[in-house]
Amino acid sequence: MFRYKNIIGDKLKARRLKTQTTEAAIAVNVLNRMTILGTPESVAIVA
Repeated sequence: MFRYKNIIGDKLKARRLKTQTTEAAIAVNVLNRMTILGTPESVAIVA
C-alpha cells in the first residue's frame, strides 16, 4: 500500500464504483509492470 499511495496517490479520481474498480486495477497493473521491469534477471554461473 505504501508504494501504491506514494506513486499513484491516496485518492481515487473516479466517482462511480465501477470506474473506481477499473482505476484501481489499472494502477495495480502499472505497479506490477514497474516491479517486473525493476527486478534483476539472475543467471546461475556454473564453474
